[in-house]
Parts: sequence; C-alpha cells; structure tokens
Amino acid sequence: MRTAVTIIVPTFNERENIAELVVRAGAVLADRDAEILVIDDSTDGTAGEVERVSADAALPVRVIHRTQNTGGLGGAVALGLAEAAGDICIVMDGDLQHPPELIPEMLSRFERGDVDVVAASRYVGGGHSRGLGTAVRFGVSRAATWLTKAMFPRRLARSTDPMTGFFLVDRRRLDVPALRPQGFKILLEILARSDVRIAEVPMEFSERRNGTSKATLRQGATFIAHLTRLRFGKMSLFAVIGGIGAVANLAIMWALTTMGMPYIWAAIIGAEVTIVGNFFLQERFVFGDMRPDARGVGARFAASFTFNNIEAALRIPIMALMVETWHISSVLATGLSLIVAFFARFLFHSLFVYAPRRARGRTDAASAVSESKPDTAAQRIIRAIDAEAMRPGEL
Repeated sequence: MRTAVTIIVPTFNERENIAELVVRAGAVLADRDAEILVIDDSTDGTAGEVERVSADAALPVRVIHRTQNTGGLGGAVALGLAEAAGDICIVMDGDLQHPPELIPEMLSRFERGDVDVVAASRYVGGGHSRGLGTAVRFGVSRAATWLTKAMFPRRLARSTDPMTGFFLVDRRRLDVPALRPQGFKILLEILARSDVRIAEVPMEFSERRNGTSKATLRQGATFIAHLTRLRFGKMSLFAVIGGIGAVANLAIMWALTTMGMPYIWAAIIGAEVTIVGNFFLQERFVFGDMRPDARGVGARFAASFTFNNIEAALRIPIMALMVETWHISSVLATGLSLIVAFFARFLFHSLFVYAPRRARGRTDAASAVSESKPDTAAQRIIRAIDAEAMRPGEL
C-alpha cells in the first residue's frame, strides 16, 4: 500500500526554478500517489509559471497564491499543511538547494513506522552545508543551531539540524491550527509545539543557481524573537525589550547630561524616547499576532503611552513610601517596584492595549447568554497568566 504524499513548496520569487523542481520531484515520485502544492508569495509571476508547468507535469500540481504574507515562509508552510491532500507532507524550498532525489529515502525511513518526522540534516554523517556559501553564513547557521538546541535540550535531543527547511512530517500528529510560525524556521515550531518522534537522513545542501537568498538581518531578528517566544512566551520577550529600553534610557541620560543638560530634563527625555521605542518593538516582536484583531495603531499607542507615563509618575513616590514606611533599602524598594511595574505593564498591554475589538451587532442566543455572564478583569488576568505558564518549551 502506497502512502498519499503532498510535497509542500513555499515560494517567493522562484519563477526560474519551478520547472526543474516539478520535473525532478515528479521523476522520483512517479510510482507514488502524490501531489505538489505550491504556496506562493511571489511578485515575479511564479504562480503563473506553476500553472503553466502543471499542464505537462508527471504529478498533480496546485498553487495557492497568498495576497498577504502572513507568518512569512513558516506561515506558508502552515497553510500548506492545512490544505494538503495527503497526510504525509514533505516540506522543501523552491530554490533547488534541497535535492528532490532525497525524497524516496525520507519516505522509506518514515515507513518503518517508528517516527513522525524525518528531517534532511546538513550535519549528520554524509551531509554537508556547502550551499550556504560563505564562511560567515556557515558560522551564523551553526551558531543558530547551537543556540536553539541549548534552549530546547530535551525536545531537540535527537535533532542535529532543527533549522533545516527540508523535512517530512505526518500531519496527523500535529495540531496544525495551533502552529504560530514566524519567519523561516517552521520545523523548530513543529518540534517545540508537538510531541513528535524524529529521525534524520543526511542531505547535501546544494548551491543556489537562480534568484537570491532570502536570508536577511530582518529575518535573523525575527528568528531570535520567535525563538524567545517559543521558549519563554510573550512575557519574557516583553521583559527583554524592557531591558533594552532601560539600557537605552541610561545611555540617553548620560549623553544629555554630558552635554550639560540638567539631569531631570535628561531623565524625562530618556524616559519618553524609550517608552515610544519600546512600543514599536512590542508591536513588531511581542504582540504582532494580536494586532489584526486589536484597535487601530493610534489608539494602541495612545493607551500604551498614557499608561507608561502614569506608571512612571506613580512608581517613584510608591518606592519612596516603601523606604520611609518599611525602612528597607532604596535598592530593594526600587527592585520590588520594578517587578510590580513589569507585571502591571505586561497585563495592561495584553488585556487592554491589544484586546480584540468587541464584535458588534451580535443577535444570536449564544451571544445573549455570554453577555449575561460578563467576562471580568480578574478572569482575563487569570487566563493570561495561565496561558503564559503553559507556553511550549521544557515545562
């Protein structure tokens, strides 16, 4: 009995590579019940080229062209997993750096029946990563792999290349709607959020022949943010950005006082600049998945800016009161006030600034029942803390 297979190919401006990819994949899967599903975000007519090539292809070929690049390449793969005709899905790039000739070996390893994921690894015996090109790209790739494995020592214990974009997965073992990928590293998302068994086969990572690499500094920042979110949840990423803001605040104060500005004015300017900067970093890296359902950016900024200024104005008098009343050191009082302020800021942003807009015009009976039992602030706070405690990772 043959396994129904879907080859998922996320593409962004890979028009020149599609024809060869379809031919080579069709050749190795000629005796299989298989299809090729292209999820396309291109601006160069790749979707049209897929449709042209599909007319003479050895396998059925479908293309879904997305008008919004939600979640980047990882989001495209998540859509492919949801739309695939086969439960056995093989994810590979459209740039020909992943050799389709490896697919039969991946299927053979899967069909032993003891694994849910088969990854093509550049770092297991017989594999290589010469296709990365420069020593810098190789070093960055290895460093990212080591960092990832260090942050997920148990989940990734049997994976030498959790950053690979070429892998087979049994869709039945995944909760596809629960995946929240950002950027390139969809396998990391799957391994972190799913209790799956993994095996690896060696891959010779080929050099790109057409087009340009999609790896950028922006993608690197997205990867770090996503890795932090996966391992620690939104709350820790919020804390990281707060720490960056604190360092920036001190740097601004130092620079302004060095130029002769009174320290009070320097402190005010430093605080306001970092409040604004923190807002935009949180928009991008912490609450990006919540923005589509929240209020407009102007309302979000106004709420965040107002709350942070009120919090800053209240925190120092409260700290002074703690010192005078409890007779504790000012350093300890500052630390305690900052911890309370951190949780207050995080909960305010999670539960108010980025809260989903209320649906209007609901008239069905279920809505009437739900409105008769209001969702209290205490209930929302408990749910938010519970959600943070149950983030994926080593818990």
